This record gives sequence, C-alpha cells and structure tokens, in this order.
Amino acid sequence: MTADHTRAPVLEALVDYHRQGRLAFSPPGHKQARGADPEVREVLGDAVFLGDVLASGGLDDRLTRGRVLERAEELMADAVHADHTFFSTCGSSLSVKAAMLSVAGPHEKLLIGRDAHKSVVSGLILSGIEPVWVEPQWDADRHLAHPPSAEKFEKAFEVHPDAKGALVTSPTPYGASADLRAIAEVCHRRSVPLIVDEAWGAHLPFHPDLPSWAMDAGADICVTSIHKMGSGLEQGSVFHLQGDLVPAELLKMRADLLGTTSPSVLLYAGLDGWRRQMRLRGEELMGTALGLAAEVRAAVEQIDGLHVNDRDDFCGPGRADDLDPLPVVIDLAGLGISGFQAADWLREHRAMDMHLSDHRRVGAQITHGDDRETTGELLAALQDLTDAAPDLRPAPRMEVPAPSELRLAQGLLPRDAFFGPAEHVPVSEAAGRVAAEMITPYPPGIPAVLPGERLTEPVLRYLRTGLEAGMNLPDATDPEFRTIRVVTRDAE
Repeated sequence: MTADHTRAPVLEALVDYHRQGRLAFSPPGHKQARGADPEVREVLGDAVFLGDVLASGGLDDRLTRGRVLERAEELMADAVHADHTFFSTCGSSLSVKAAMLSVAGPHEKLLIGRDAHKSVVSGLILSGIEPVWVEPQWDADRHLAHPPSAEKFEKAFEVHPDAKGALVTSPTPYGASADLRAIAEVCHRRSVPLIVDEAWGAHLPFHPDLPSWAMDAGADICVTSIHKMGSGLEQGSVFHLQGDLVPAELLKMRADLLGTTSPSVLLYAGLDGWRRQMRLRGEELMGTALGLAAEVRAAVEQIDGLHVNDRDDFCGPGRADDLDPLPVVIDLAGLGISGFQAADWLREHRAMDMHLSDHRRVGAQITHGDDRETTGELLAALQDLTDAAPDLRPAPRMEVPAPSELRLAQGLLPRDAFFGPAEHVPVSEAAGRVAAEMITPYPPGIPAVLPGERLTEPVLRYLRTGLEAGMNLPDATDPEFRTIRVVTRDAE
C-alpha cells in the first residue's frame, strides 16, 4: 500500500482530542493550561499546554488501539527508505545508546571513531562495552578531526575480529562526512552491523546535492536529531533500522531500558509534522537552503580576514569524503581572534548566537528556516565583527597538541574507571594518572579525556589553556579545572 504523506497521525489525533473536548483526570497536572502559572502561560502561550497530553490514555487510548505513534513511525520510515523507525523524546543522546546496546553487550567489543560525541562515551560507561578506538582523519594544520576512513575500520577489524560491529559519526558538526558506503561494506563482509551517529544529518535524505545519508549508504542503524538540522523541537530524535543484522524487537527492547514512560506528545508532533513537510516539500526547501548557503559562503569569503572552509579545505586524501555546505564554518585566523571571542562578541553586540566555536573558527548553521533577511543580518554582523576585531584583545594562546599527542592510551574500561575508586588531584600533578571522569570541550561535544584514559601533560595543558581562552568544559567535576578526578593508584 502506498504511504499517504499528506497525513500526520500525531497532529490529527491532537485535533481530534480537542474536537471531542476530552476531560482528563490524569497527568499532566496543568489540565490543559488551567492549572499552569499565569506568568508561564503568558510567556509560553496556551498552545504549549494544549498540546501536552498523555501519549496513551490521552492522545491514544490506554491500549494504543488507534496506533497513532506506530502509524507516524511507519510514515517516517517510508519517507527515508528505512525498514523501521523509532521516535525518541530524549534526544539522540538516548538513541545512540539504544543503538549501541542492541549491537554489543558488557565486555564485548565495538569499533568506534574516537571523534564520537560524549553521549557515545556515556553509553560505554552504562553498558560496559569495550571500545576499540578508530582514529579520525586528523588535519594537523587546521587542528580538526574528520571521520575515520574505511581503511582504518578494516585494519581495526583485522586486529579485533571479535568486534560486534562499528560506530561512526557522520556528518560531524563541521559538516565533514565519511565514506559510509565503504565502511558499511567493511562491516557487512564480516556480517556485523554499522551504526551511524547522523545527529547532524536529518536533512540529508531530501536533496540529491547533499552527502549520501546512512540508510542509502547501507548502514544498519542510523540516529538522527530532528531538532538540529530539521524543524522538530529540541530533544526530538529518531533512529532508523534496516536489514536483518539487528532485530527490530531487540532495538526496541534496548531503547525501552533508557526511554521515558512519559514521552512528550509535543515532541512527537514536531517529528510527525517535520516528516510530512520534508516528504512533500523537502527537495524544494533544501534546494533553497543550499542556494542561500552558497550565497553566504561567497559573501563571507569577500570579508577581509575571514575564510569559509570549503571542500578544498575539508575533503580529499587523508581528510573527509564529502561535505555538507549548510554548516558555514568560518576560519578567523586572519583576524587574530578566537572563535570563543567571536561568539561572545556577536551575542553581546549583535544579539546573535552561533552554531559552534573553537580556538580559531565559528560556525553559522543555515537551514530551510533561513532567508535573505536572516542571512543579511549574519553578513552585516560578521562585517561588524571584523571592524571591531582590532580593538579586541589578541586571542589567548591555546596550546593545541599535535594529533599524535591528542591520543590517550586506554588503561581501563570507561565503566570501570567511572564507577571505581577515585580521588581528586591537582591538574598539575595528574599526568600519568588514569582519568575517572569525562572532559569535553563543548561544542562540539567530543571528549578530549575519557574515563579510563591515561592523562598526559599536552592534553592537560590544552584543556587548561583552552579554559582560560574561553573554552566550555561543562562536564568537568571541577568547573575551574584546578583538579581532576582520577582512579586511585591501587585500582589502576
């Protein structure tokens, strides 16, 4: 039967809920806004509360006989050529953990690109999976990591033939994409699954000029954040499945371990509506966004001191396989300021929030929600930034290690180090000790230190100088990073 993508089961069920004038003696306790604080209602509007109903025993009956969510998930799967789709209201941080747990268990091996998001590391801590780290493609000149190559996964499997599968992040927050077809082929020759953390790639299935997306490239499980590059609400995520290497019922069961029993219908509605929008108008909307991004890229390149990283910078031998042009990543080296300084200046002086920032770059994310008015404001603000740059203090010196110095040796499993006996020591005395916490520059959220890794002076110096330069380390147990949590010596 042909899927009818003009339908939106969650949205239609909400309309029916209100048409029937249902009266709930059940959660949520605000009772369709009537009990909500008046100031909250004034700020949020009653529409938020009117859409906040129970998923079962509200939107659907107590036995979910209307199949509201199931029908919405089936339409999403059809829209992106997956066999199965599951909605998550806990973000891709949950979805990727569910994917990992469906492929490997405690003390089993999983090949993982070392540029993985901190949510992957959290999955390792919770599960006890043994990571086999696969090195990214390091750009030593730009101090940037791109996804690992298929050849690196091949070599890792040769050393660890008992690995249960592989996980790769593609695209990165910088738009760099892996050769997913080649990596999937490496996995499938061994009859093991490939998980793709495609949190930044919700839009990829909907235009031929974008990098290939995971399902079309042959991945088995794909995790996507609809709120990042799509038009869903924050925390709205989906994970897709195809093939028979991971049973659908197993993936669902693993997800149930982590998911909430009180999912947000608001988030379901955002996912459902976005699927309909993209399936009906996705190529048109993405085409317009791509044209707009091309205009922005060309205009930024004309501003003195700014350079837009493009395919020549990011793609080629030893680098990324492809590039999503919608994250407009701007190198500020010509201005002599850091991305942290630029992001702070743009927020304070132009009321503008940027996508990402690091020691030398700032990113402006273009989506189908932008137009020439918003991009015009961006370009004007960037010109103002270049005019103001000479009056800003020089970029604080960050001691960014060479790629060979960034890699820390894994001494213990992440779970064992995280939950084992630990103590805090001064950062100045921590070199050589085994970390018992995760330290993550954010954004983009790729941990520099994992539990179980043996700390080195170059990495500690990078984090110390980075914090002083404006880097955000949100998960450090000591916010000032004067001390660090390490495994006690007798437990190393």
